[in-house]
Amino acid sequence: MGSASLAQLHGLFAVYKPPGLKWLHLRDTVELQLLKGLNAGKPRAPKQRVRFLLGPREGSEEKELTLTATSVPTLTTHPLVCGPAFTSLKIGVGHRLDVQASGVLVLGVGRGRRLLTDMYNAHLTKNYTVRGILGKATDNFCEDGRLVEKTTYDHVTREKLDRILAVIQGSHQKALVKYSNLDLKSQEAYEMAVRGVIRPMHKSPVLVTGIRCVHFAPPEFVLELQCMHETQQQLRSLVHEVGLELKTTAVCSQVRRTRDGFFTLDDALLRTQWDLHSIQQAIQAAAPRVAAELEKNLRPELDGQQLPGSGQPWDSKGLSSSLAPESRPGH
Repeated sequence: MGSASLAQLHGLFAVYKPPGLKWLHLRDTVELQLLKGLNAGKPRAPKQRVRFLLGPREGSEEKELTLTATSVPTLTTHPLVCGPAFTSLKIGVGHRLDVQASGVLVLGVGRGRRLLTDMYNAHLTKNYTVRGILGKATDNFCEDGRLVEKTTYDHVTREKLDRILAVIQGSHQKALVKYSNLDLKSQEAYEMAVRGVIRPMHKSPVLVTGIRCVHFAPPEFVLELQCMHETQQQLRSLVHEVGLELKTTAVCSQVRRTRDGFFTLDDALLRTQWDLHSIQQAIQAAAPRVAAELEKNLRPELDGQQLPGSGQPWDSKGLSSSLAPESRPGH
């Protein structure tokens, strides 16, 4: 029972990380819940072995002892002797979130950790909702940081904010083309632009491919961003820079990831769903989409090799696995 359940755990799934929780603690909690589920099954009946036990002879009135062949259980494999059957699992974490941030966090179990590497190499974009507050500046760009300055913001309008966001998006889109190393006059660049898969060929600075304001009620405003190669602290710094461009100051009060590659908030498991059955269902449901999206985004690098489908094993040799997810920086 436990081995069959373990076989269904190879793959990727997403969880919702609440603010204030470290990603390492979250991973350990998920591992503990999975181990509880794997070890909760009914243990196998112990093996039997034959031993010769000393006892009274049957049918004899005298107290004569004799050796009798008796079948007794072997306790060397009993859970109370050797401990639980499953004691650890290999779980990798994708693009990490810092303590204060919340949102979608992708995890990989077993052979699914290799797919985290392929997600990293595909340079997929991520979506964030960032909340800012005008009129304050702190030492760490966060609302709870040490206050260093207060400014007025009565002159800030929605039109001015939208204009600055458009300039930011335009400059980052030019940088995206630069780091993609594509000839804009080539057929390859045209086809990649049509498919929407223009990506940097190597590691690049943070790139914001889309940014817009979805709520403006001074002093609060909410931005939606689509970006890659970012850290949450860089997004907080971006809010600070937007405040400076508006001739005022701004701090970030919330960073929430709403999409990581092909995983969205609808795919993320809540804290009450971090159990064996829910995670198995999430892995199986995501497997076809993971295979299709990785094939689409890694097609140039795979030279026509096919990624595994929902009915194939996840350790396909067509996937790269030279970079271990746990040794990768959290972006």
